[in-house]
Amino acid sequence: MIPITQKYILQLHKILYGHLNNHMAGRTKNVQNYISATFPDGHMEILFTPLPPHETPEALDKICEEYNRVIGNMEVEPLIAIPVFVHDFLCIHPFNDGNGRMSRLLTTLLLYQSGFYVGKYISLEAKIAKNKDLYYDALGRAQSGWHEGKEDAVPFIKYLLRTLLAAYKDFAERFALVETKLSALETVWRAASNKVGRFTKQDIRELCPALSVSSIEGALRKLVASGELKREGQGKSTCYYRAN
Repeated sequence: MIPITQKYILQLHKILYGHLNNHMAGRTKNVQNYISATFPDGHMEILFTPLPPHETPEALDKICEEYNRVIGNMEVEPLIAIPVFVHDFLCIHPFNDGNGRMSRLLTTLLLYQSGFYVGKYISLEAKIAKNKDLYYDALGRAQSGWHEGKEDAVPFIKYLLRTLLAAYKDFAERFALVETKLSALETVWRAASNKVGRFTKQDIRELCPALSVSSIEGALRKLVASGELKREGQGKSTCYYRAN
């Protein structure tokens, strides 16, 4: 089992960014950074100012020690302790680059270690990226007062638990599709029937990992031709919805 310590977190960061010839790979930040969000209208807004570089190593050690203590002593349920750890990690923002990606990697790792393996089959990172506005909203509300020790991490805990629940629901849908031996056409139609509103080819691919892209495309064409699905848009903007 990978220990949750600053040493190993730095090693993971080095593995992620070392191939980019990033001289800060595996090292905590050396300049002040900020948590910012880019909104649909294109404007960027600073949401939070993390710890300065000279306070970062000690803070990273502290949250690792606290996490290991509460998990080791079974003082707090893992599904509460993990979001709190990830939230603190993001507030520290220990690296010049890659804090978001590292936080999602650590989330998956900590879930694995606590027996929650859904991240092997459903990309939590993709789910977070798909709803960035919800992510930034939860993070912003939870970070208020963090420097003074007066933050309320509940919004971020709820956000991460909702994301995890959505991943398990997706996994259940995929398992149901794989469990029954169906033709590509039947499999795609069942997947489409589980979607609410408009969906893309990529949405169907995520629900039907055993099917090739060409099989999915062929099934979608047949379903559109038969009138069971409607198609709108072109190219990457193409989406589908059920006729009834």
